[in-house]
Amino acid sequence: MTPESLPYSHPFRIADLAARKPTRFDLCPGAEARARIAAALGILSLDTARLQGELRPAGRHDWTLDARLTATVTQACIVTLAPVTTGIDETVVRRFLAEMPEPEGDEVEMPEDDSQEPLTGTIDAGAILVEALALALPAYPRAEGAELGSLTAAAPGAEPLDDEAVRPFAGLADLMKKAGRDD
Repeated sequence: MTPESLPYSHPFRIADLAARKPTRFDLCPGAEARARIAAALGILSLDTARLQGELRPAGRHDWTLDARLTATVTQACIVTLAPVTTGIDETVVRRFLAEMPEPEGDEVEMPEDDSQEPLTGTIDAGAILVEALALALPAYPRAEGAELGSLTAAAPGAEPLDDEAVRPFAGLADLMKKAGRDD
């Protein structure tokens, strides 16, 4: 992806970074950038967003980004569609490796350390802000007091099924009791 295609971008060129000391940054996207990020993430609004941290050399060729992401987001409730505002406060760590091992074979397992990324000519802290925010968003925001309720369904002339009846292990306790009496 090019910086122009991202909802928010703030690239640091590796060649411009100090090789012996950390480069500190404090990213606070403006209202227009927050609106683009909210649209890209499918949320109602991004009221505040801040990624504050540093990029520092790690060895001769690698780099580490350590930062704190804080944000206030508004999403639609999954039950009522009412706005739900959530505060986010996350630690963000990325390790950029010059010698990133390439996966081999047709089926590749995901590495345990998902903070590692291949080092390119730039590190885009803005893209990292958007990615970290996307990962931190509540998956199922729910407004205060919103309940899913229950579902009852039946074919004409049949006994209605409710949520309790269709649970896969609903009758297991009764079967185990019966099996215990037969012994």
